[in-house]
Amino acid sequence: MTDMYARYTRLRFDRPHPKVLRVTMDNGRMNTADAALHAELADIWRDVDRDPTVNAVVLTGAGTVFSAGGDFAMIQNDIADFDGRARRWREARDIVYNLINCSKPVVSAMRGVAVGAGLVCGMLADISIATKDCRIIDGHTRLGVAAGDHAAIIWPLLCGMAKAKYYLLLCEQVLGAEAERIGLISLAVEDAELDAKAVELATRLAEGAQSAIRWTKYALNNWLRAMGPTFDASLALEFLGFTGPEVKEGLAAHLEKRRPAFPPDTAV
Repeated sequence: MTDMYARYTRLRFDRPHPKVLRVTMDNGRMNTADAALHAELADIWRDVDRDPTVNAVVLTGAGTVFSAGGDFAMIQNDIADFDGRARRWREARDIVYNLINCSKPVVSAMRGVAVGAGLVCGMLADISIATKDCRIIDGHTRLGVAAGDHAAIIWPLLCGMAKAKYYLLLCEQVLGAEAERIGLISLAVEDAELDAKAVELATRLAEGAQSAIRWTKYALNNWLRAMGPTFDASLALEFLGFTGPEVKEGLAAHLEKRRPAFPPDTAV
């Protein structure tokens, strides 16, 4: 493994194939996006892009969960601290744009639950694979903030505006099998097949015609670049929400494991 990955503390790396880098989110807490993991998910795609030993990437989560969403301590910091909120906004922007602009193809392998910053990378991967019972949840509106991150830039493109609004406005979960049926992900497989299938596809990408594959990815991702203003607006509105009353109730409800009781008529 090259030294450029030595500084990462929440991401583990191995090589299931000489030209395939497997990136595993692993923080011992259901791979929630704490401050360190959030920052590393912004940085890793630049390092992958300039690593000549990598042709393709597999992104997965340690254990039985892909990623269980945002760390509560980080969310509390984003509510209370302007500097922390501004830093997280920049990282959230970089997670999306750095993955879109990474020339190497990325295959995601999701199981258990996929929420938050981990889900951003899982959904923006060039080939997204989930187990049939994987619970995919955007989660933002239940927390009390707008669906920023990746949602506005890609969900309508993948599954259509009607389905995107249904899942994002209501914060409904979608299981992997249904996500494949509506086009939200590339493939849904049994849990026992997930890791091998991700490595198989990444290996095919790694052994293929590299210029052709990378230039195809670049051209296709112009669909996403064209939606940049929509993404920027959604992300700004999400982080504006961290200054308001709804997210405080949303976070309290998560911590107390109850339904949120949002204050009425706070929208402008």
